[in-house]
Amino acid sequence: MCLTLMASAQQIGGGGVESPAEISEDDLFDVLANQRRRFAVHLLKREPDDAVEIGEMAEQIAAWENGIDTAEITSSERKRVYTALQQSHLPKMDDAGVVEFNKARGVVEPTPALTDVDVYLDVVEGREIPWSEYYLGLSGVAAALVSAVWVGVWPFVLLPEMAWTLAIVVAFAFSALAHKYYTAEMEVGRGEEPPEVGEK
Repeated sequence: MCLTLMASAQQIGGGGVESPAEISEDDLFDVLANQRRRFAVHLLKREPDDAVEIGEMAEQIAAWENGIDTAEITSSERKRVYTALQQSHLPKMDDAGVVEFNKARGVVEPTPALTDVDVYLDVVEGREIPWSEYYLGLSGVAAALVSAVWVGVWPFVLLPEMAWTLAIVVAFAFSALAHKYYTAEMEVGRGEEPPEVGEK
């Protein structure tokens, strides 16, 4: 499985000077490079106004990792995730400005900067192709079709040029609609489960 991360926010790529509350693009993608941290981000963005206890977060992440309900996870599975979150992942996310981690209270909450960032995953499994390659292939087919119509290759000459033009426009329009729907479904923090869990 191949993952491509995409982020969109006013503070990223805007060309301006970052304020202390903003997350740098490098820090954000470094945080999102790890699955457990992506799961933590998903959980926090799903409930942006609430602080989450580390125990609750560890329980949910362990369930997602093992593809089971939270009621089915074992104490060792929960402890393994809890320890990693407390000692490594959450401090790293806190340093990056993604979360506010209160180790003494055992709670974590998203920073305003994280709330303002939209994160998407492009999950490519098996023989699937990423959208970028799909559009490249579609453009190649469209170019070949236009060339065939232009030089008068049979049977493309049986239909008027306007019909082929309309067919190409419709193909790109339907592709764009499908891509928009797919992208919305792959937004981190949008659904009950992280996008990559739903793709398994």
